[in-house]
Amino acid sequence: MINETARFQERTTNAHRRYGDALPRALGRKRLARMHEILSFLQDREAVTLDELTALLRVSAATIRRDLAELEQQGLLVRTHGGAQAIELPDEIPVRLRGSQFRRAKQLIAQRTSRLIPPGPHTLAVSGGTTTTEVVRTLRYRADLTIITNSLHIAAECAPWPHVKVVITGGVVRSQSFEATGPLSEAAFNSINVATAVLGVDGVSAAGGITTHDETEARVSQAMVSHARRVIVVADSSKIGKVTLARMADIDEVHDVVTDSDADPDELERIRRSGVRLHIVQERERQAPQ
Repeated sequence: MINETARFQERTTNAHRRYGDALPRALGRKRLARMHEILSFLQDREAVTLDELTALLRVSAATIRRDLAELEQQGLLVRTHGGAQAIELPDEIPVRLRGSQFRRAKQLIAQRTSRLIPPGPHTLAVSGGTTTTEVVRTLRYRADLTIITNSLHIAAECAPWPHVKVVITGGVVRSQSFEATGPLSEAAFNSINVATAVLGVDGVSAAGGITTHDETEARVSQAMVSHARRVIVVADSSKIGKVTLARMADIDEVHDVVTDSDADPDELERIRRSGVRLHIVQERERQAPQ
């Protein structure tokens, strides 16, 4: 019995590490724990029947069906006749599944970033991402602000704001990120100069620089960086010390990094020694009432 309990806890922990907050936060704690156990069971078996899940979790078949429907909607499994089947998730989580990941940290990072944007007329280049979307939301009441972006999400977010001018680049839209990429987007950023570029990233490290999963997005960001007087990287702690496929910028091209206090302190110190100004959301801020 002790061994079974230990295996249950280990599987649940592993599933939580893999899928994290991709599961909606609005769900109750018991239901979230049950969903993590379903995912962990699928990691071991690749497929599972409804009867197996009802016996394992000691809940009704109707409850399991609702859980499987929610998990399928989140893109974390595929329902089959009489059960469910595991799927292989890509390294880059689709943007539609990222919204709830580290949500509170991203909001606080955005608030801190907004204080780095000086008052008065300002031109801001913004790459795609859930954290950069939170940044622009904090700026919705700014006057004399121009936002230039290759992100369909950000352009749609900002378009209704009467005091903000929105410029969207052309290009080929990636389904994973809803960002326009390719020569049209690169040419748009190469033809302008901006005061500040705000970059969402998949990895930040002193040795690897600023990186993302897709090389076409990286080239657009390189154009953005090369024509900005100041470059601000916004990244939750899970991105600090991580290096992914495509380099967006060297660390010495970045002026500021805004992150949260769960970031690896050794890597933060290496980034600081590279000449980057660090702005860290403190734990007391993160525990503040929402």
